[in-house]
Amino acid sequence: MTTTVQARQRPVGELLREWRDRRRISQLDLAISADISTRHLSFVETGRSRPSREMVLRLGEHLDVPLRERNRLLLAAGFAPAYTETALAEPEMDAVRRAVRQLLTGHEPYPAAVVDRNWDLVDANAAVGLFVAGIPPELTTNVLRATLHPDGMAPHIRNLGEWRAHLLGRLRRQVAQTADPGLAELLDELRGYPCDQPVPEVEVPGPGDIFVPLKFRHDGTDLTFFSTVATFGTPLDVTVAELVIESFFPADSATAAHLREWAARVG
Repeated sequence: MTTTVQARQRPVGELLREWRDRRRISQLDLAISADISTRHLSFVETGRSRPSREMVLRLGEHLDVPLRERNRLLLAAGFAPAYTETALAEPEMDAVRRAVRQLLTGHEPYPAAVVDRNWDLVDANAAVGLFVAGIPPELTTNVLRATLHPDGMAPHIRNLGEWRAHLLGRLRRQVAQTADPGLAELLDELRGYPCDQPVPEVEVPGPGDIFVPLKFRHDGTDLTFFSTVATFGTPLDVTVAELVIESFFPADSATAAHLREWAARVG
């Protein structure tokens, strides 16, 4: 509620200018891509001209503004939001839930999880239990806390410094992309967690490296994973647009065998 009120109090032109600056796009380049005059764009940003609903949506599209923030731009301009935000439990999201569940179960016996924009856990398959066994329940609600907290997965991650740098880098880019203050607070919190390994500032591959691995010790066995990230390709709902599915794959045959044996044992 506070954020919505703030969006209404701040002029839409000021918000658009902030997004343009954040994207490092000049007025001229934005005007050309959005097919409007530089003069008109300048008038919108300074408040001398009130943009139409279609203009706000067009500029939001060309600035790659997240759907949630496009709604806030519309509110600031005096218009109703264009994009729904439907709780995943609602009946109209049944197709989304079934698609997500199909992806998760189809990925077993390898771990896969779904998170929202805050990295809060939305759903996961049974194989994720290998990662979170023994972790306090209050940590497992957020996958970044579960991974990097000293009471979470962190003591079992063999390359914690490297994996920590990878996750913090992803979150840092997300903060820059969305300007979400809650994510910025989460980033500050995670940076404060202890780490007894060097944390590289830049991900530089070693000889033969093609991805940042997750090296995890489970039941006395060292496992190595790589992950892929998937999102919905044509979202028109805020909730759907913000869902992220992360799937972990074994990086070697020994890890694959261990996962199959573990799944058979616990399943």
